[in-house]
Amino acid sequence: MKLDRIYKISRIGISFFLIFLVSCKTEKNISEKKKSFVDLVYPQLDTENSRWFFFSSASRPFGMVNLSPDTEINGDWGGGYKYTTDTVKGFSHIHEWQLSGVSLMPVTISQENKKDIFTHFYSKFNHQTEIITPGYHSLVLEKYQIKTELTSTKRVGFHRYTFPAHTQKAILFNLNTILGPCDNTNGVLEKNNDHELSGSLILSTNFRRPKPLTVFFKIKLNAPIASIEHDNATNNYLVNLGQFDKKVLMKVGISYTSVENATLNIQKELPNWDFDKIITESKNEWNNLLGRIEVEGGTETDQRRFYTDLWHALQGRKMISDANGAYPDNTREKFRIGQLPLNANGKPKFNQYNSDSFWGAQWTINTLWGLVYPEIMGDFVQSLMQYYKDGGMIPRGPSGGNDTFVMTGASTTPFIVSAIQKGIITEDLETIYTAVKKNHMLNGIMGKAGYEHNSDSGGGLKYYIDNGFVPYPIPEGEFGSHQDGASQTLEYAYQDWTLAQLAKKLNHQEDYNYFMARSKNYQNIFDKTLGWMRPKNAGGKWLEDFDPYKYENGFIESNGAQSTWFVPHDIDGLVDLMGGKEKATAKLNAQFETAQKLKFTSGTSHDAELHPEFSRIPINFGNQPSIQTSFIFNFLGRPDLTQYWTRNVVKETFSGLAPNTGYNGDEDQGLMGSLNVLLKIGLFQMNGGTDQNPQYQIGSPLFNKVSIQLNPDYYKGQKIIINTKNNSANNVYINELKFNNRPVQDFNISHQEITNGGELTLEMSNTPKH
Repeated sequence: MKLDRIYKISRIGISFFLIFLVSCKTEKNISEKKKSFVDLVYPQLDTENSRWFFFSSASRPFGMVNLSPDTEINGDWGGGYKYTTDTVKGFSHIHEWQLSGVSLMPVTISQENKKDIFTHFYSKFNHQTEIITPGYHSLVLEKYQIKTELTSTKRVGFHRYTFPAHTQKAILFNLNTILGPCDNTNGVLEKNNDHELSGSLILSTNFRRPKPLTVFFKIKLNAPIASIEHDNATNNYLVNLGQFDKKVLMKVGISYTSVENATLNIQKELPNWDFDKIITESKNEWNNLLGRIEVEGGTETDQRRFYTDLWHALQGRKMISDANGAYPDNTREKFRIGQLPLNANGKPKFNQYNSDSFWGAQWTINTLWGLVYPEIMGDFVQSLMQYYKDGGMIPRGPSGGNDTFVMTGASTTPFIVSAIQKGIITEDLETIYTAVKKNHMLNGIMGKAGYEHNSDSGGGLKYYIDNGFVPYPIPEGEFGSHQDGASQTLEYAYQDWTLAQLAKKLNHQEDYNYFMARSKNYQNIFDKTLGWMRPKNAGGKWLEDFDPYKYENGFIESNGAQSTWFVPHDIDGLVDLMGGKEKATAKLNAQFETAQKLKFTSGTSHDAELHPEFSRIPINFGNQPSIQTSFIFNFLGRPDLTQYWTRNVVKETFSGLAPNTGYNGDEDQGLMGSLNVLLKIGLFQMNGGTDQNPQYQIGSPLFNKVSIQLNPDYYKGQKIIINTKNNSANNVYINELKFNNRPVQDFNISHQEITNGGELTLEMSNTPKH
């Protein structure tokens, strides 16, 4: 009896134990399902206002390949995937700053369309049958009833086509066409064997990228190639696959150096034909990066928008180096193929990148990458230094292996200095200092205005050094874009301050004194009578009939009211010029009150055309020059106003989740997405994290809890937890602030403290604490 009873009890116990295990496994599965950050991303955000490099779908983080359908092909702005256009004009593999290429289209051939297939191959599609998620894009071409599916590795596009049964299948290669910013020319395609093709095309020059670049590609198909037709009129190619009765799989490897390296990229990254496996691997890669920040609380829309913003922060600025480290170097008179240094395993130590400007990065990716993705920040610094080693200058917006000189100033200086101050870059600091300093001296990049390739006068650096400001206009004439002396003066002063911090770290005292003195040059364009930054001409006279709300009146992509606050390195000095904290607070608060009526943004270019008053907004969160302004109140002794206005900016400007809204302005390769992430987690760095022990300013987090996983290769701590108690849409004010149970002073916390890990606790309220 006892044995029998023990057996029954044991059996019951085992049953409960098994149920417990199943329950735990179920809860774990549910938990894991909840943590599919990729499923929260909304790729269609703001796609009615797309730019060529704005949209991503079948791509990996920073991958060379950014494969997606193109509904608009002619034009950098408004090109690529535009949600309101219902016609696919091809699937192309490169959507990047001043780069494009390799457009193709699956088609079916019939007696009716055979005559004009080379010119009339576009097809309508319907969003109802479309699926888009990071790493995958699917839609149905209605003209041919072909289900198209796209995914990719870093350097290889992977296609899967489901054709209707019993049809003549083909793929049309539109290699000679305008795609976004580039005229694709000299496209050639040749058959290598029954399952392989190779080819190349040339990206012709433009005023931003004045040197041509060749795109090489290798194609592998699971279907046998029946024949290839070439049309002389369009220079298009039609690859016939006959009546192949399975799903067509196609790999397209890309390289900017050779067909051989395009082939190698396929061999290294995509040796198999398992399409679903690659989708899963892509999803996992995105999940791992997105999952570095986990948020709890807020609405479902809040969370979806947050991970869409974070996705944007990780999708721009594509690599141009091959898997073996070969890359295009266009910095010299003659094009050459460069080679990145390899580690002990024969792999490149870093990647070489194409990138839009770092203009405004001090308030965006400097902080986000530096804290959450230090390995990415380090990779980009090494890439920038490779450009210096090749061509003698650190670029500010390289494309096609050479600088485009986009925007103004030495915008990469704060980025590099921030990486050093945070301990991300620790080697060859003297070499880096020499390279960075060169950009701040005559014949350096500060002397060049936007896209000024053949001279260095448009930056007005000689006037800045000799007279303490850049004049508006520069007397010698037009040398490029953005010759707006007041803005240039402000930028140079801040960037000089960041360089001075590096000089101090490396004990270059004389340089430190010199650049600190130059960092005060912003004072020379502040008109105390009017209370605004104001342009001066070369003779030192103020611009007459000055209107601080007039757009680009001596200020780059901004007006005087917005740019007056561009002194992130010396707010105390700016406040003194304004007559003290009380006056400065009243002035800035009044600007926010006015800006709120226009939802804190000048909007898209279309908005500005319809509503010219938008350009007169006194604070603009739709472009970089004034996106730091809500955090200035922390330095004025009014953190409650930082908390109030930051939450209002998020609510009014950056909370939408629809194709027709999102950033309400200029989302430059993740800069505005990064800003959104920082505003919503409540961390910011006014000077871009460039001082000796970088400080984070505390804002008003949108979420109840934010968990940031730290990279153990760089930081001691495992995780940062930001806990808010009593948080809500109304409870935006912080009444009590502690880090690891110790009070935090002045709403500041150091990089060293925060990366040692711990918990930041915020008691929220609907009334400010004074």
